[in-house]
Formats: sequence, C-alpha cells, structure tokens
Amino acid sequence: MFQKKILIIDDSDFFAKYIMDILIPEGYAVMHAKMGKEGLRMVRTEKPDLVLLDLVMPDMNGFEVCRILRESESNNLMPIIILTSQDNQDDKLIGLELGADDYITKPLNDRELLIRVKNTLKRIERNRGANPLTGLPGNLEIQAEINARIEKETPFATVYADLDNFKAYNDAYGFAKGDMAIKLTADIIMDGIQAHENKDDFIGHIGGDDFIFITSPHIAESICKKVIFQFDKRITELYNKEDLETGYIITVNPLGKRTEYPIMTISLALVNHQPGIYYNHIQLAEIAAELKRRAKAKLGSNLVKC
Repeated sequence: MFQKKILIIDDSDFFAKYIMDILIPEGYAVMHAKMGKEGLRMVRTEKPDLVLLDLVMPDMNGFEVCRILRESESNNLMPIIILTSQDNQDDKLIGLELGADDYITKPLNDRELLIRVKNTLKRIERNRGANPLTGLPGNLEIQAEINARIEKETPFATVYADLDNFKAYNDAYGFAKGDMAIKLTADIIMDGIQAHENKDDFIGHIGGDDFIFITSPHIAESICKKVIFQFDKRITELYNKEDLETGYIITVNPLGKRTEYPIMTISLALVNHQPGIYYNHIQLAEIAAELKRRAKAKLGSNLVKC
C-alpha cells in the first residue's frame, strides 16, 4: 500500500520536526516547506495527500496559501488542516470559509493530531469514491460493503434498482432533467430506507441510473414496495403535461424513425443472502443481473426477488 504523503507548510523547524516525530512512526511520508511560496510549489510537484498549513509565515500568510490552493480544481479534494498558535475564533472561521477542512490550535496534542489527520484522510478518500451527482458511495465501497457482509456470515438483503426508459427521457429532455431524475431516485430510496430506521442499512450509486441498497431480509420487500409507490407517484413531476397525457415520449432517430417510450418506471431485483450461498460481490451481482433483466421485461415498475 502506498504511503500517504503529508506536506507541512510552517516556517518553524521546531514544530515541523515535532509533527514529523508524531506522523512518521505511524507510516506517513512527511515533507516540509518553510515558506508559503515553497509550499505552493511542493503541492504542484509532490502532490501531497494532505497539507498541514501554518497561518503565520514571513512571505505570505496561511489564508493566502489556502485561497490559492482552492482556486485550482486539481486541489479541490486535497484536504487542508490549518495550524495556528492563535486561539482566535475569527481566524478559524476565515480558514474554514476559504476551504480548509479542519483546524488545530498550537500547542499540538499528539493524539488529537493523529486522529484529525486519520479521519480527514479517510473522509476525503470516501468522497473520492462517491458518485459526484448523488454523493452516495460508488463501486469500490459497494463491493467492499457486500464482501464484508458476506464474511460476517449473517443474512442480508441486497436490492439493485434500475430505471426503465431513462435514456430516452435523457435524450428528449436533456442532461439537466436526466440528472434530476437520478437525484429524485436517490432521494426516494433514501426515504424508503430511513423510514425503517435500520442503522446498518447501506445505499450506493453504481453509476448512471443504477442504484443498490442493502438492508435486513425481513424489511427488504416492504422498502421495495415503498420505493416503487413513491417513484411512480413522483416521477411524473419531471414530465411536461403533453407527455403525461399521452403516457409516452416520442423520439425520432436520424433516419426519421419514430419511437414511443413510456413514462419512466423502476425495476428492482431483490437478492436475499443466507450464509454460504454467495462468496463475493461478483456472484451476488450475477444473480441480481438476471433478476433485473426479468423485472425490466415486464411493463411498469416491478420487483423480482429470490
């Protein structure tokens, strides 16, 4: 596994060494820049995973360094933790407004520094894997979640959700309305999950109009029915009056062929897992794909389960 690289931007050799003595034994690769401009250069060349940024430096203050870093899209997901000896609430708020992720006041507490660095890196790593449209966990976290539950050898239910006629809607109404349909689907699934207040439930966004959620077997079908009911009710909000009255949208291909597509529906594939049935996420996904194919072959919104 690659070492996480941390860049300290602080004009104090004493504090830089102090931080290094804490972080290096924990497996981090730590670099030091004494000035703001040097720190900006090292961010470009070294691509650190996290920056520990002092506010008071001779050439430019930490606020200016933070502002410059956040102006670049390439640094949007790079976490910044501000370090300062000034226990000043205004400084803290200014730093957070400029895009800092966290704030630590000197003198540093060894354990606090380690915890904040670890948690910040973990949160950013999760954000990088999340779907940018919905903010839900993406494929890597979905796969890890399924595999972890299989290894626990406890029953669970996995539901794969897919929209029917989404591409035709996206082509006819445009990408912005298509994104609204995907966000609406995510909201409906989250509402259905949260209604049962099952703290161990998981929701992921596979990509496009494909979603997944994991819950307890005894409530899975009830959640699915709620999702279908709410989807069929609320998806009509995204269509114009004419299409709703006819019950379909019309597309014409470059050759002039006219095709009618019904109002979007949702297909759900429910796979109940008992210990010893599946051994990884790939096997489970293969079964779900077949169930989803059967669901999509039917008219309207449907649930197919095994």
